[in-house]
Amino acid sequence: MRSEIKIAVFKGRKVRKTLYRKEWYFSVIDIVEILSGSSIPRRYWSDLKKKLADEGYAELYEKIVQLKLPSADGKFYATDCADTETLFRIVQSIPSPKAETFKRWLAKVGCERVQEIENPELAIKRTRLLYKLKGYSDDWIEKRMRGIAIREELTDEWQKRGAQEERDYEILTAQISQATFGVTPSVYRKLKGLKRQNLRDHMNDLELIFTMLGERSTTEIHRNEDSHGMKKLGEDACAGGTIAGDARKALEKRLKRPVVSKNNYLKEKESDKRIR
Repeated sequence: MRSEIKIAVFKGRKVRKTLYRKEWYFSVIDIVEILSGSSIPRRYWSDLKKKLADEGYAELYEKIVQLKLPSADGKFYATDCADTETLFRIVQSIPSPKAETFKRWLAKVGCERVQEIENPELAIKRTRLLYKLKGYSDDWIEKRMRGIAIREELTDEWQKRGAQEERDYEILTAQISQATFGVTPSVYRKLKGLKRQNLRDHMNDLELIFTMLGERSTTEIHRNEDSHGMKKLGEDACAGGTIAGDARKALEKRLKRPVVSKNNYLKEKESDKRIR
């Protein structure tokens, strides 16, 4: 999921990584560029893949998966990615004085996810701390953390009920958002002037609350009706989002203002501080 895309840093160089099947998968191109020093890392990686295949390492290539990662232009493209174990073998194939240092770094950043799986409290603590350092209030962080938990429950249901990761998740999420807020996440992101940033990290309290309501309602409908297959999951997503959307409209009627905002939480807080 795009919300699980992170940037790791090795000696000042960025390495994109994303969660896939509960493991960190790293951009192979980013790592090849760092270790090889090549000005054309994609060509270097293409030649290396051929070399590995010729040497009988076909099973290594089979472990490479294409996942969507953000590029410099802010758009997401399918990119060759590999887990920590596979990357160790790739690194061994690249003659570089940085190889040993890089392997130690890779073991550390790859191990963090393993530790978090074994002890989920570590992941929660790290996430809370990151939001705190960015300037979010404790109240907002509580809502965001609850929203993350609700989202994970929903995607677990999707996985069990026949949705495929990435594309299907995006479709179902868009259906919930459209029914809840009247806009898809991509339109919502443009409304807030966002590019690569996580949309939910830029939502205010009410936006987070209605997001949670739409997703939690969808989860309960899936379970109650034992839904399977994308067609039924999509119908449930629209129904769950509509429940949240109706509540949003009722509140907007009473408040006489829209819930969906082009502002983001941190900017609103900064404005409040300047006013005071």
